[in-house]
Amino acid sequence: MIDLYTWTTPNGRKVSIMLEEIGAAYRTHPVDITKGEQFAPPFLAINPNGKIPAIIDEEGPGGAPISLFESGAILIYLAEKSGQLLPQETRARMATLQWLMFQMGGIGPMFGQRHHFYRAAPEKVPYALERYTKETHRLYGVLDKRLAEAAYLAGDYSIADIATYPWVARWEWHDLDWAKFPHVERWFKAIGARPAVQRGMAVP
Repeated sequence: MIDLYTWTTPNGRKVSIMLEEIGAAYRTHPVDITKGEQFAPPFLAINPNGKIPAIIDEEGPGGAPISLFESGAILIYLAEKSGQLLPQETRARMATLQWLMFQMGGIGPMFGQRHHFYRAAPEKVPYALERYTKETHRLYGVLDKRLAEAAYLAGDYSIADIATYPWVARWEWHDLDWAKFPHVERWFKAIGARPAVQRGMAVP
């Protein structure tokens, strides 16, 4: 049994989608970040960085429990444990990890800044909004170019797609014209039709 500590954010939903895709048994523990619950001592004992998601796997390596934070690390761990959604062959594996890191280092931080300045900033900051909107659209362009070549980011459906999808699912916050990114739209609809993705997006 895996304990999932999460909230209704793109990073949180990466892990619930993954757990659904691999058919893992898990319990959900909502951590309401709007109330600061991520800074409570019990959660900080699991993730000292005070961010969701995090997991505790009762049956970790060697049969001993393991706790993990950082969504990318959790996806890799679950993929390796289950033998799913992360290829073993070197080239395919590196392609998957490359696009996973692209999400972790680019899409997550830049889309997140767009979200903040669009929705949460106490006052409008035109320079910041323009900067992060342009960068968000540039990243969509990178995705679109790649998805013109392949059905999924690493060729086959993988943890790279699982990591990226919940961020694109907030496309309505991105001042987006889908006509400019038809290959991303095709990919987005295909992933959104997967039953495991639909279940994972509803957690918690």
